[in-house]
Amino acid sequence: MSIQLDTVSIARLSLHNPNRFSIQHSQTLHRLALLQHWNITTGAKVLELGCGQGDCTTVLAHAVGDQGSVVAVDPADLDYGTPYNLGEAQGHISQGPLGRRITWVQQAPLDYLSSFPSPPASDSKAFDATVLAHCLWYFPSPSHIHSTFCAIKQHSKCLLLAEWSLVATHPSAQPHVLAALTQAALECHKSNSVSNIRTVLSPKRLTELALAAGWQLESETRVQAVEGLLDGQWEVSACLSPSFKREIEENVGDERQRAVIFALRDACKASLDVVQGGLAGVTGMDTWVASFV
Repeated sequence: MSIQLDTVSIARLSLHNPNRFSIQHSQTLHRLALLQHWNITTGAKVLELGCGQGDCTTVLAHAVGDQGSVVAVDPADLDYGTPYNLGEAQGHISQGPLGRRITWVQQAPLDYLSSFPSPPASDSKAFDATVLAHCLWYFPSPSHIHSTFCAIKQHSKCLLLAEWSLVATHPSAQPHVLAALTQAALECHKSNSVSNIRTVLSPKRLTELALAAGWQLESETRVQAVEGLLDGQWEVSACLSPSFKREIEENVGDERQRAVIFALRDACKASLDVVQGGLAGVTGMDTWVASFV
C-alpha cells in the first residue's frame, strides 16, 4: 500500500530541532515546489547526485511510490554538516517510512557513474531521471560539471536541475545574489574550497554545459523562494562576517582582485538598507528549475 504523507509529515522525516521545525518545513516546501516542474512518475528509478542531508531525497522518495527507488549519492564525509552531520541525517531518514525506497551512497558522482557498464542500447538506462538540486555550486569547476552531465547521459533518460538563478524577483532577495557572487569571487583564489559556494554558474551557462554534453532542453522556469526559506540570510551572514573579511586578506594577494571582492561585499551590506528588517528580512533568490532529455 502506498504511503500517503502531507508536507508536514514529509518534513518531519528529516532530522530536525523540534523547537525550530519551521526551518525544515520551509526546506521541504521548497523541494516540493521544485518537484511540480519535473515529471517524476510513480515507480520511477531516480538517481540524486549531491543529496547532502536528504532534504530533496525524502520528497523524491515520496514521489516515486512503493514501486520506485532513489539512489542518493554524495561525496562528503558522513561527519560533514551542521547542526546534524550527513551520517546522522541520512540514518534518521532510513529509519522512517520512506527509508526502504532509498539507497545512500558515499562516493563522488563521477566515480559512482563510472561503476556502471555502458548500456547496450540507447533506450536501456539504469535510471529514469537524475536530479541535481542545489548542489551544482559545490562542484569544483565548470569542466567537472560538464563531465558529470556527459556521464549521466549514458545512464539516465532525463536530467533534472535546480539551482539558484542569480535573479531576485523581490528586492529582499538581492542581498542573497550579491552574497553568492562575493563568496564565489573569493573561492576562486583557494586551491581547496570547502565553502557552500565554490563555482557559481548562471542558468544560461549551465544550459550550455548540458547542451554540450548532448542533452536537449525540454523546459525551464524560475521559482520564487517560499516563505521562511533562510538560505539567503545564511549566505549574507557568512559574507559579512569578520572571518570572511580575514579570508579575503589571507587568500587574495593582488590588490585589484582584492578590491573587487571587497566592493562586492560592500554592495551586499549596502543592499540591506533597502530591505525591511535588514538581515532578518532577507529572502532567498529565485531558483532556476529545468528538465533535459
